Amino acid sequence: MENREDLNSILEFLPVVSRSSALFWPSKVVEALKALSKGPEHSNVDSGDVLFLAISDLRQSLTLSADALAFSTADGFSLYFDDLMSRAEANKWFGDILPALADSLLRLPLMLEAHYKSADSISCVGGRDGLKTGLRLLKSQEAGVVLLSQELIGALLACSFFCLFPDNTRDANHLQVINFDHLFASLYDNYNEKQENKIKCIIHYFERICSSIPVGNVSFERKVLAVDQTLNYLPHPKAESWSKSVVSLCLFEVCSSGLIEDYSKEALEADFANKYFGGGALTRGCVQEEIRFMINPELIAGMLFLPCMADNEAIEVVGAERFSQYTGYASSFRFCGDFVDKKDTDIMGRRKTRIIAIDALVNPGKRQYRHEFLLREVNKAFCGFSDPCKSHRYQMLFKDDHFSEAELDQGLKSLESNSSNFSMKLLFIEQGIHQSASFEDEVGIATGNWGCGAFGGDPELKAMIQWLAASQALRPFMVYYTFGLEALQTLDKVTKWITSHRWSVGDLWNMMVEYSSQRSKNETYVGFFKWLLPLLSSDDPMILDP
Repeated sequence: MENREDLNSILEFLPVVSRSSALFWPSKVVEALKALSKGPEHSNVDSGDVLFLAISDLRQSLTLSADALAFSTADGFSLYFDDLMSRAEANKWFGDILPALADSLLRLPLMLEAHYKSADSISCVGGRDGLKTGLRLLKSQEAGVVLLSQELIGALLACSFFCLFPDNTRDANHLQVINFDHLFASLYDNYNEKQENKIKCIIHYFERICSSIPVGNVSFERKVLAVDQTLNYLPHPKAESWSKSVVSLCLFEVCSSGLIEDYSKEALEADFANKYFGGGALTRGCVQEEIRFMINPELIAGMLFLPCMADNEAIEVVGAERFSQYTGYASSFRFCGDFVDKKDTDIMGRRKTRIIAIDALVNPGKRQYRHEFLLREVNKAFCGFSDPCKSHRYQMLFKDDHFSEAELDQGLKSLESNSSNFSMKLLFIEQGIHQSASFEDEVGIATGNWGCGAFGGDPELKAMIQWLAASQALRPFMVYYTFGLEALQTLDKVTKWITSHRWSVGDLWNMMVEYSSQRSKNETYVGFFKWLLPLLSSDDPMILDP
């Protein structure tokens, strides 16, 4: 174990000790966890106050300073478990759930050792050979995958609950907070119901996994756009590549109601992310990303080893199980009970839930219309929406020697009479005739107002940017949830008109560049849709009747 590069990269961020060929807990930690695992009659831990004292003792045994925790952590634990939780719920928590979590922690060293042994035997992830999957620090600009069992994730999140992760070097490595001290301290410092209900989601998750240990896997992948192509990296498109693209725009479906996570078919589900994966999930945040982390708590594990994203990066998580129902958003967020995730699993034991974290420009104002920032946003979305298995295809699509539309049409006609010419057929398909392509899968995109709302982006522009990225990534469709946003009332009308006129990615990109140039020069003040529609024939039926 001591010579493992993957383990060595993450060891300083783990609470366990490594010596020779083994991982273990210090003896005092083992004693304390054994007492906790036998229930309150042995540990005397039967209240929030006493629980925090037990946590402090565990941290001291690991030589972690009590001063490192958020100031009001003790008060937060006391408030939640002694005042906000009913007596019946508290009895179940301290009598059944807490002992099971302690038992899980006792088994953590063995779980980690088993994880690294199994990682050596996994050679293929998502159709890609030769990938390393062991738990490690997935640094910025290093494309790679970490594959964790749900059982191991449960033990790691138990460490977060007991605040056992060392955090003295996390800031220097651009890592988020991972312990739950701020989550509980925020509850006390500025009580509100949404914070209480965030904690309810986490507590419910622990109740579920302690009653029935999940048996699946979850993968976390850092995706990177790179100019020089190597294994696992995606091409980094230039502005000229977008301008010349002849890829057809994919199908676009507008949903004025509903939620991304409730989409029934298999799709990449957008996480409107902070560049720090998880955003304010473990502090006071409670918008789209943070809510997703509460109802799918296994996402939190990624915060342990995924430093912040650069402009050319995205994070994809496959297999995170959903455990909670909820209503509301931000201050109105409420936990509404259990959710049974019925998603199918793939051959690797991952649920077919694909969550893609892409961070948009924050409060971009007028600079979002500048060419370099348009390019930043479309490349960010393309990175998230792309499939690394198709990296070689994307390389072809971004070559400078594209066929013209007429040449593509003529080529496809000739191929119909010569179906044996497979290499030519593949080339034409990959050049972007979506209507003619035979897709290997039907995994599209489920998204919405990315980079808008709290991030302050232009919703019309962001919708078009995501459409471009999904199409260039060869996704068969994009389902767009407007969440009733008034600025997108005409989205369905505009996308239907564009589709009816068979615009390519390059056509839409060039139109957006022209609009943004005018907007940045104060030559127009209207939104993209209003700017676009006057350029169209007034008697066009797609304008008069969507």
